[in-house]
Amino acid sequence: MKPLTSVNPLKPAKAVSLALATLAIGFLTAACQEAAAPPANTPASGAASPSASATGDGKGLKIGTLLPATGDLASVGQPMLAAVPLLVETVNACGGVNGAPVTLLPNTDDQTDPTAGADGMTKLAEVDKVAGVVGSFGSSVSAAAIPIAIRNKVMLVSPGSTSPVFTERGKKGEFQGYWARTAPPDTYQARALAKLAYEKGIRRAATIVINNDYGRGFEKEFVQAFKKLGGTITNETKPARYDPKATTFETEVQAAFGNKPQGVAAVAYAETGALLLKTAYQQGLSKGVQILLTDGSKSDQFAAQVGKTSDGKFILQGAVGTIPGADGKALDALTKLWQAKYNQPPAAYAPQAWDAAALLVLAAQAAKANTGDAIKSTIREVADGPGKDVSDVCEGLKLLSKGEKINYQGASGNVDIDDSGDVSGVYDVWAVEPDGKLKTVSKVSPVIN
Repeated sequence: MKPLTSVNPLKPAKAVSLALATLAIGFLTAACQEAAAPPANTPASGAASPSASATGDGKGLKIGTLLPATGDLASVGQPMLAAVPLLVETVNACGGVNGAPVTLLPNTDDQTDPTAGADGMTKLAEVDKVAGVVGSFGSSVSAAAIPIAIRNKVMLVSPGSTSPVFTERGKKGEFQGYWARTAPPDTYQARALAKLAYEKGIRRAATIVINNDYGRGFEKEFVQAFKKLGGTITNETKPARYDPKATTFETEVQAAFGNKPQGVAAVAYAETGALLLKTAYQQGLSKGVQILLTDGSKSDQFAAQVGKTSDGKFILQGAVGTIPGADGKALDALTKLWQAKYNQPPAAYAPQAWDAAALLVLAAQAAKANTGDAIKSTIREVADGPGKDVSDVCEGLKLLSKGEKINYQGASGNVDIDDSGDVSGVYDVWAVEPDGKLKTVSKVSPVIN
């Protein structure tokens, strides 16, 4: 997939800017609505608006983003690229952090590539001297960025790196507190997808996954959960994993679809996943097989990328998938703010990106210092503290400036970060409609009895 055209919607006319600032302060007080597709004019570059990137006197909090504007996850990354500047605009409109405006640097594009992500994180930490970073989205990119963040004492909060590997490493203390995420680990999503498959009557399933931390971690948890439910994995002894840089998939789809499974769990990113599923159709392997998808491929363009059958129907019609949902107390307010600015509700992962940035600014205010080390020391306290429940980030900043305690209730959920840097969450079930559009149809719990 080509990345979306880079358009910066975050430079409205002065009258609109003032209206949005007023909306931002007034709206961030309520709860709960469904997220939809990203706005077509969401910024691909992630460039910050003037109000978001105000430099102040150089002593204010400085943060950055390390998110995919290009590469395999570009289409999924667009809402996150808009959410963080919107949060910073909101914060600066109500006084900033520690008495000064927050500086948000233009997005550092990680290109959905670990090497580019590591280079970007190095620049943010060692050249730009940021205190915190929202990113990355791809788990393999975050894995490459984390050591650099730790070495430079920069707080890294991911809105979407969901690999279970981070839980294991967090429990061992490898991250020293400089890592957290606002999306739950795939330990839960894999169980939710396995449960969804079983509830649909599937008893024989196969897996085909991208060969990185995200894909392998999801595969492991899905296989365990599906077998626990009583199902069989037809390619368990010979798992189908594809190279993230692959352009042909004949061997992999044969390995996944060849033993006549009733369903195939395709854990993929949008660009390569589309080619993979198109190949399975062209080889005549996917007919009558329930396709099970995940968050990595949920893009408005995905069905069109996979293509249509000879009689004009979408190949993916009837496919279903899971994605971390959003049900936090701040969601309704974010939805109204987003609707006012982009004329539609926020898409998937926009709430998680909003919350990641909110936690950075709230933690800095709680610590009364604008350093990564200070943020690390208080981020769990503001996320799951003993203080007043607060869903409005401006209200939270005001209370913290007075020395009071808060418990931030985010847009994505309660964002109660545990000692591994994890949060729990809910999962939406989405389906590909006959017209190729994606529709959220239900929710599924990751709990397996």
